[in-house]
Amino acid sequence: MIISRTPYRISFFGGGTDYPEYYLNHTGKTLGVTINKYSYLNVRYLPPYFDYKHRIVYSNQENVNTLDEIVHPSVRETLKFMNVKNGISIHHDGDIPARSGMGSSSAFTVGLINSINALQGKIISKSDLTKQAIYIEQKLIKENVGSQDQTFASYGGLNIINFLQNGKISVSPIIMNQDRMIQFQDNIMLFFSGLSRTASEVVAEQIEKTSINIENLDKMKDLVDKAYDILVSDRDLKEFGELLNYTWKLKKTLSSKVTNPQIDKMYEKALQAGAIGGKLLGAGGGGFMAFYVEKENQEAVKDALKDYLHIPFNFDFDGSKIVVYEPNYKEKYEL
Repeated sequence: MIISRTPYRISFFGGGTDYPEYYLNHTGKTLGVTINKYSYLNVRYLPPYFDYKHRIVYSNQENVNTLDEIVHPSVRETLKFMNVKNGISIHHDGDIPARSGMGSSSAFTVGLINSINALQGKIISKSDLTKQAIYIEQKLIKENVGSQDQTFASYGGLNIINFLQNGKISVSPIIMNQDRMIQFQDNIMLFFSGLSRTASEVVAEQIEKTSINIENLDKMKDLVDKAYDILVSDRDLKEFGELLNYTWKLKKTLSSKVTNPQIDKMYEKALQAGAIGGKLLGAGGGGFMAFYVEKENQEAVKDALKDYLHIPFNFDFDGSKIVVYEPNYKEKYEL
């Protein structure tokens, strides 16, 4: 039995520049962090005592005999990509709901690739884990997804990720004084809007409008370096929150589906209560909102957003990892 743990992420700056439609022509750059909210996968070979060969349990349960019968797109395409021939059982549990802007679908795919490699007695590098997850989601499933979610899920940590025109991806950890890192972490507040959406559908318009959004995408990319300078210097971290407010205004220009009246009202309530800035996470349309709020204003912001779920968290620096490794190589049942 293998159990993997893969973190969800908060993307602060540069989202939208991690789509191949943009970065293969202009290069892309994002700044974000993974948190201690996880996608867990329990994966093992399934004994041949049932009238089905594969069992997949998530918000639904699938009992099937062939890989082509699997409805879950990531499970189906990942198992086919990895040439899995044995009966397999996959059970998923997540700390955060799907379609919430935290990179949950990519965390699932990354965790599944990691788990199956471990089940097969293999170790996969974080670089290869990233590349394979991107290939499966973009080329096999054909989802409208970028490339930062898979990278953050694989590597973990507070990073700048560069997406190069030749398709290569480089990850640069942000090094901060420990006290400053803790202050920064403690000033980020996370709230769930209660709205869910399918990122691939929301971002379709954004991808179509890439050519006319170049100027604003360039500005969003430039903010990555400005945010980095704030984090690693002795400047007031309040400036980071002010940049978040600016990038949220830019993000809303990319597609008509990024925001809606409920999201706008939630955002304004937070700012009126003392939040310096924030943004909706992921493609838009719903999910989680992150705000930069100094300690003295956090209770007021919680009260203003009392109708929304507040999610305390810490940063994660491990990325996807195998937390239980108990292989039994004799239990490979081929039918």
